[in-house]
Amino acid sequence: MGASYIKAPGDDKYHRRSRSQLGGRHCLIRLLRFRDVFELAPVAAQRETLRAMDNSGPQVFTGNANPGLAREIAEYVGVPLGEATVTSFPNGETFVKINENVRGRDIYIVQPTAPPTNQALMELLIMIDAARRASATRITAVIPFYGYARQDRKDQPRVPITAKLVANLLVASGANRVLTMDLHAQQIQGFFDIPVDHLYAAPVLYRYLTSLKLDNLIVVSPDVGGMKMASAYSQLLHTSLAIVAKQRTSPTSVESQYLVGEVEGKDVLLVDDLTETAGTLTAAARLVKQHGARRVLGAVSHCLLNDLAIKRLQESVIDELITTNSTVARPIPGFKLTVLSVAGLLGEAIKRIHGGESVSSLFEINGKGNKDNLRPG
Repeated sequence: MGASYIKAPGDDKYHRRSRSQLGGRHCLIRLLRFRDVFELAPVAAQRETLRAMDNSGPQVFTGNANPGLAREIAEYVGVPLGEATVTSFPNGETFVKINENVRGRDIYIVQPTAPPTNQALMELLIMIDAARRASATRITAVIPFYGYARQDRKDQPRVPITAKLVANLLVASGANRVLTMDLHAQQIQGFFDIPVDHLYAAPVLYRYLTSLKLDNLIVVSPDVGGMKMASAYSQLLHTSLAIVAKQRTSPTSVESQYLVGEVEGKDVLLVDDLTETAGTLTAAARLVKQHGARRVLGAVSHCLLNDLAIKRLQESVIDELITTNSTVARPIPGFKLTVLSVAGLLGEAIKRIHGGESVSSLFEINGKGNKDNLRPG
């Protein structure tokens, strides 16, 4: 039979009474208030009660791709990083267990699909599925770097459109929303049948570039495909624009052929959304240096540097490479690599998405909306 703790007026003690005992002669006895019960409960029970009551805030989780960025994002949002076990079995299969109650919660899973790409992608998909089966109300996949983005069209016979396949997998696993940054191709947003919030690293890079106070700066696109992105940066920085034309001789090497624009005696800023082997950047840097550039800097949103890239950068004429922590950047001995944090950008987007607010102001630079200008080519 159920029982309640009650207290009579003027009595400082609590008494256990069964339901049958709570009759007419006890009408003056008031039921124990929640606060009083809470004070009697064990500490562990108190914490569980508070956790159950405080279900209005977002929860941030992460896989193994970039836990450092996830911790920064959680700190910016003002919540502890969620506890989850993400490991691999001896046979290579991924195991995920979310160690917190997520029922009815707004979940954000931070996981760039960077190398090892397939491992990172599977961790993300399995974490989304685990959160969905744990009855999370909304699941947002926070993907600072979207892997497979360059496979966005059929440029050869009998090849897949893997960027679309990844979008399908994310939706099928249970994602309700995607938050990403600097997609390689804008049309990837159209591959999703769920909302996609696409942010740009340009505001973060812009603040650092302006702090350098570079004189006589010119923005250079290292290839024709990045012309639109370079044009956006030249407008933001109020500089002239130049273009390097290249020819790719293999998947890992390129040959810069000619330069359109005047770079002699100027500080050159090479801008791109992604570099893996650094072939395009280093070839373009070598060409502008041959044309009399005084100093060469690179600004890249995503740096996924392999061993070949590190060797090329160490041997290149690039004075500084500026990037973000959308992926884990490898240190380069003897080379200046500046890594800027996008945790504030992504964290602010999470806060606004959770609160149902607009994210448009995140595209503003110096108080002016520049969303159209920030779009890469």
